[in-house]
Amino acid sequence: MTEKDWLASLPPPLLQVEDLSFYYGDQVGCLDINFQLYPGEVLGIVGESGSGKSTLLNCLSGHQPPSSGRVMFDHRQQGLVDLFALSEPERRLLMRTDWGLVRQNPRDGLRMNLSAGGNVGERLMAVGARHYGHIRGQAEQWLGRVEIASDRLDHLPTTFSGGMQQRLQIARNLVSQPRLIFMDEPTGGLDVSVQAKLLDLLRGLVRDLNIAAIVVTHDLAVVRLLADRLLVMRQGRVVESGLTDQVLDDPQHPYTQLLVSSVLQV
Repeated sequence: MTEKDWLASLPPPLLQVEDLSFYYGDQVGCLDINFQLYPGEVLGIVGESGSGKSTLLNCLSGHQPPSSGRVMFDHRQQGLVDLFALSEPERRLLMRTDWGLVRQNPRDGLRMNLSAGGNVGERLMAVGARHYGHIRGQAEQWLGRVEIASDRLDHLPTTFSGGMQQRLQIARNLVSQPRLIFMDEPTGGLDVSVQAKLLDLLRGLVRDLNIAAIVVTHDLAVVRLLADRLLVMRQGRVVESGLTDQVLDDPQHPYTQLLVSSVLQV
């Protein structure tokens, strides 16, 4: 199936990025980025350090207004809206409900002074849950879904391994059933065996819950496993895009060819 045929089978886009650029002074962070993300789709963004992928993620996730261009999101009440035309309270509500963000360092995405159950429960309270028994029950259920034993419910994240902290961060993000989740190097810094288990877990959860996701990474093995489509970035620009397997199996741009061959030679 070609990318065009695959896209034609999808519903209207959940996220639409139009001519997005960001500058650090006179330096290009990212330039003229255009793509659409569909419900349930996983999009990978890859490139070496300094390629602009993290800058792009910050703009897409609402943490950094672009210098030009728009990030359009299919808002439940308002339809397709410009993310940065929303008020600050509206954007914050969106980030607590329809969006999630899994950070590379789980300590940046967790409240380390709250128990594991408290971390998950806090997200539920942000979307209106108030019944203690229900919140605790949901927290325990989600710990089970990310393979954390229920007897760790009242333990602090500081007592968890790095892999367990990352699984807890995933549970904290997914408990509110967001429609879109951003992942910034979700397996970075973890041992290879832990990475593999975490990727299997992520793939299953994203598919089961039909969540759209944007995964930013330098690791082609991560996007090979998770992503339906792929953007390859170099010096702030998208140099190649397409279905993940097609891009990785038959790269057209010299930079993509270099990335793929570097992995094969390792």
